[in-house]
Amino acid sequence: MTTRTATARYVGFGKDGKGALTTQSGVLSDQFYGFNTRFADEPGTNPEELIAAAHAGCFTMALSFALAKAGYGEGTLETKAAVKLEQKDGGFAITRSDLTLEASVPGIDADRFAELAEEAKKGCPVSKLMNAEVTLAYKLN
Repeated sequence: MTTRTATARYVGFGKDGKGALTTQSGVLSDQFYGFNTRFADEPGTNPEELIAAAHAGCFTMALSFALAKAGYGEGTLETKAAVKLEQKDGGFAITRSDLTLEASVPGIDADRFAELAEEAKKGCPVSKLMNAEVTLAYKLN
C-alpha cells in the first residue's frame, strides 16, 4: 500500500481568499491557488488542473505497462486530459475527463492497441476514482 499526501492552506475566505498547495514530494511547494486561478486566468494552479495532470499521468503509465506486458518495448505515448468543472445541483461538479492520446508503438495492430488503451482507461486508479464520464480519443502513428 502506498499513501501520498498534499496540504492545502487558505487564508481569508471566498473570492478574497488566497491558497497554497504543497505536496509530500516537494514538487509543489506553497503553489498559489485561489478563485481567479480556478475560474479566471490568473497565474497559479487549481484542483481541476492537478486532477487532469494526475489522470493523464496515471492513464499513460497504465497503458505503458500494458504495452510492455503485451511484448512491446519501444514507442511514445503523450496524453492530454481535459477535466470539466460545471455548475450542477446548486454547486459544482467535475462532470468529465476527456483523454486525448497520441501514440507511436512500432508493430502494434490497431485493434490490439485500441483494446489495451481502453483497458488502461478503465483500469487506471485515477479513472476508478472519478465519479465522472471518462472518454478516450487517440491517434496511433
